[in-house]
Amino acid sequence: MDNLLVWAVIAFVVSLIAGALGFGGVAAGAARIAKVLFGLFLLIALVLFLLFLLGGAALFGLTSGG
Repeated sequence: MDNLLVWAVIAFVVSLIAGALGFGGVAAGAARIAKVLFGLFLLIALVLFLLFLLGGAALFGLTSGG
């Protein structure tokens, strides 16, 4: 999971450098990849959070009963 975030950050940095150097096509491509990877990472994080709320709390003994 950390790999995905690292690749999104790398694509973001590449797009910034390419934009600063005037490579518009490369910057746009890297920015598009960064957006896709970020969206995918966010979606996976939300799914895992929902799974935790729906049933994962019982695995860790986080029940409201005494």
